[in-house]
Amino acid sequence: MEGMDGSAVSAVPAPGRWPVDPQEDAPVSKDRIWVDGCFDFSHHGHAGAMLQARRLGSELLVGIHSDEEIMDNKGPTVMTLEERGFPQLMRAAGLHDPSRTLPTGQDCYRHVKAAGRFRVVKRTPGISTTDLVGRMLLCTKVHFIKSLMDVLAGDEGSGNDDERRRRGQEMRQRIEEYASDETGLKPGPEVWTWNTPVDAGTGKSGEAKGGAVSLVEGKAPRPGQSVVYVDGGFDLFSSGHIEFLRLVVKDGENSGRQRGWYEEDARRERLAQHGEDYGPIYVVAGVHDDEVINYWKGVNYPIMNIFERGLCVLQCRYIHSVVFSAPFIPTRAYLSSLPYGLPTAVYHGPTSFMPSTSDPYLETKTMGIFREIGEHPFQDVNASQIVRRIMKSREMYEERQRIKGIKGVGEDAVKRREEMERDADRVSAAREASSRS
Repeated sequence: MEGMDGSAVSAVPAPGRWPVDPQEDAPVSKDRIWVDGCFDFSHHGHAGAMLQARRLGSELLVGIHSDEEIMDNKGPTVMTLEERGFPQLMRAAGLHDPSRTLPTGQDCYRHVKAAGRFRVVKRTPGISTTDLVGRMLLCTKVHFIKSLMDVLAGDEGSGNDDERRRRGQEMRQRIEEYASDETGLKPGPEVWTWNTPVDAGTGKSGEAKGGAVSLVEGKAPRPGQSVVYVDGGFDLFSSGHIEFLRLVVKDGENSGRQRGWYEEDARRERLAQHGEDYGPIYVVAGVHDDEVINYWKGVNYPIMNIFERGLCVLQCRYIHSVVFSAPFIPTRAYLSSLPYGLPTAVYHGPTSFMPSTSDPYLETKTMGIFREIGEHPFQDVNASQIVRRIMKSREMYEERQRIKGIKGVGEDAVKRREEMERDADRVSAAREASSRS
């Protein structure tokens, strides 16, 4: 028997021979899509697959494999099951590559293929878990982007003029696709880029003319919504970032409840005037440039460049607008120049990284709009923590990669990474000492 992709597959198991009993209380529907996976420190490639798959139907169900199941079939995970649960909070979801195999050499989707219910979506080019691990261990910076606008215009990057232009067009198209709503078909978040130069050392935007430039038109703030601002590197976008964003939205919903947002009369009025109901908060996320993050964190952070990080943020259901190349310090001048005017609040969460030389949120505190999200269970899940886990379990992880035919990096690369981390700590300590003198 052949599957939809032409490969040989086994017959559908007979009744009583399934790993679990089939569901009999619901009819089969082509509009109901199932996706499962490990989603171990996910990247925008996962979100891209989810987006494609969401467009195949009207209902999406997501399955996340247990730590034990992954260990038995692939090797150790970097993140726990609870931490990996965050893909369910993306705006869309998706399907898997048809070449997935078990340690026995069997295709784990062979029965689904035999039943004629297997669909294939394209892989997202230029990103993979293997590539990200390589960046961590080899400490490379070739993935950095100096100016996202130049890359999108084809003026920055490798290759000849035609190759750069084609790559820029593909990247711009991907931004537009990711800026969709929960169906993956209609406009969703608005996308902007801040084109006024930002000094990496001071973190402030320059005085040159410019400001926010629109990349994608989406859903703007609707009447009555409170516009709030968050910013960050959002590197290796994970459950730590998503839980923070969820709590920001929750705080906004609590404020809305206090002002009667959820009362039935208010809901009916919104439906009558605008044809739909919506929440009381509109979250704008500023994403910092690679150069800015590297100045403050050193080594080869960020592990993901600004394009990759921005796509992850863009696909999070708690985000309504994204501003690429946002300055590290959200000054009054910058916040007032945003497309929606001065936000009602600027949120920041618990983090293991914060420059001790100056408080980037000092101006927002003086303005009385700073809000802080308290501690939460995923606050330590960040890029630095993920890198440390990879380093600590490198031998087990490389064995997992070796099975795939991927060569390990060796002890020298690990020692180099460790030394660069120590150098970054020394630079940070020197800055702090200098600020006190």
